[in-house]
Amino acid sequence: MDNPRAALGAVLLVTALGLAGCSSAGSSGASLSGGTSSRSDALAPGIAADGSAGTVKVGTAPQAGKAVDRSVIITGTVTITAGDPISSAAKAITIVEAAGGRVDGRAENAAANGDRGSATLVLRIPAAKLSTTLDALKKLGRADQVQLDSTDVTTQNQDLDARITASRATIARLLQLESTASDTTNLIAIETAIGNRQAELESMEAQQRGLADQVTMSTVTLQLRSDAAAPPIKPADFWSGLGTGWQAFAGFWAAALVTFGVLIPWLVFAGVTAGAVLLVRRDVGRRRASNAVAPSGAATPPAPIG
Repeated sequence: MDNPRAALGAVLLVTALGLAGCSSAGSSGASLSGGTSSRSDALAPGIAADGSAGTVKVGTAPQAGKAVDRSVIITGTVTITAGDPISSAAKAITIVEAAGGRVDGRAENAAANGDRGSATLVLRIPAAKLSTTLDALKKLGRADQVQLDSTDVTTQNQDLDARITASRATIARLLQLESTASDTTNLIAIETAIGNRQAELESMEAQQRGLADQVTMSTVTLQLRSDAAAPPIKPADFWSGLGTGWQAFAGFWAAALVTFGVLIPWLVFAGVTAGAVLLVRRDVGRRRASNAVAPSGAATPPAPIG
């Protein structure tokens, strides 16, 4: 009877610890959502307490009177028309890496048919240097579109902090019980609970690291294109209209010259072929004419005298 009672006691103890962990997570989450932040730098790597590196201070806490650190994820798209998109892509990578960022994706299309090519880059830029880096990128050409979106994940991050803290406390208590357990059944039940809690803790820590990376490093998709791929800009005044007309005029003749250059080999071939056909026909005509003249111009034999 001792073993069943011990097993029952171990199960009840582990269940109580689990409920205590959940309740502590809920109470911690409630206290964090009240407007104050008690995040630990060890639990949220990359998120500084002074609001730098991806956190934004907005408003003041109702009770403490201190600024609240907000965790904000910034994503965006930038479209730039450049004279040489491929070369501009290499310069953009240099600018981002100099700011402490990195390139997570790169795609390039070579120049063809008058188009100077295009490039698309997925850039990870430190949030603290996002504005200055975007200003440097805009100088690569004409910025046609800049769109930035922000997502506040402060509540989600605080909830993860609370749950991680509660899970660590539960694991610590289970480890203490494991060190004092003398019954095999109790030891197995405690080890199983520790394994489950440890898996949950690692999953939450991975989620928190992912959030921290998205907060500290903004994701910007940079699209570089040439003038040929860019939409036409409507003239706003007389001089811009004159410039647009001149560009259209020059573009027409440039395209005409290109077309003429493409047609020259075909024109030469057609001319040579036509000349050969005319020579053959002329030679055939001369032969027919000579054959027709020969019978009519021959001498008539004299009639016999009889």
